[in-house]
Amino acid sequence: MPNPTVLITGASSGFGLSSAQLFAARGWNVVATMRDPAAGAALAGPGVLVERLDVQDRASITAAIDAGIARFGAIDAVINNAGFGLFGVFESTPRAKIQEQFDVNVFGAMDVTRAILPHFRARRAGTIVNVSSGAGVFGLPMISLYNASKFALEGFSESLSYELRALGIAVRIVEPGGVLETGFGRRSAQEATSGDAPPDAYAGFMAHSLKVFEGLRATRVSTSQQVAEVIFQATTDTGPRLRYVATQDILPLVTARRETSEERYMALMRAQFDPAQ
Repeated sequence: MPNPTVLITGASSGFGLSSAQLFAARGWNVVATMRDPAAGAALAGPGVLVERLDVQDRASITAAIDAGIARFGAIDAVINNAGFGLFGVFESTPRAKIQEQFDVNVFGAMDVTRAILPHFRARRAGTIVNVSSGAGVFGLPMISLYNASKFALEGFSESLSYELRALGIAVRIVEPGGVLETGFGRRSAQEATSGDAPPDAYAGFMAHSLKVFEGLRATRVSTSQQVAEVIFQATTDTGPRLRYVATQDILPLVTARRETSEERYMALMRAQFDPAQ
């Protein structure tokens, strides 16, 4: 029986790179895709095909999928990992950046999914793993657009799972928290400087929120390799499970959101993020 094959988007760094390395180490063929294939040159090998795929370029999506099938005969799983986060107050975020946030995090994942589905339907098998975030479960200040994109991805994934299950195709959602060494935070910081200066009225709120976020950063002890393990678990799981929390740092807030009353949850969040409290 041939080795299974996985296609991973955003495989040049962070969760995508760690997942590509882990799947390859465990005997999978890997189609490691990224906007600049030169960034993944070290990954290339007999069982790893590095291909250009920009989730904002549908032609590149089709080409990468076709190349993977041509090289390995079939694709068994797709991991929609590519994404980035905007940081800052909504009012000062340019509309063009908001569009880009959704083009990458939501429409990009949708376009990759749409492109692979005929192949999966023909085989009546396949797994789609969408990498969400704790920000797809609970809302946080200063990342309203990232929150919105991940909430959208979660809703899309859950609904899609009902449509595809009868066709033999599984959908999974992986929810990591912050991992310091992925480079995600650096891009978020860069994006924050690309927007308009926020109105002065937000200054006190922003200062308070940044202090809270600094405290949260101090609790981050998970690694991209640990998240990759959960992505592998979600990809290889044969049961009906939909969601996988990937890091312990977000578990208290996930539990509060999903297992307590609305009143208790909102009181908890406002106590942390409302400077008037």
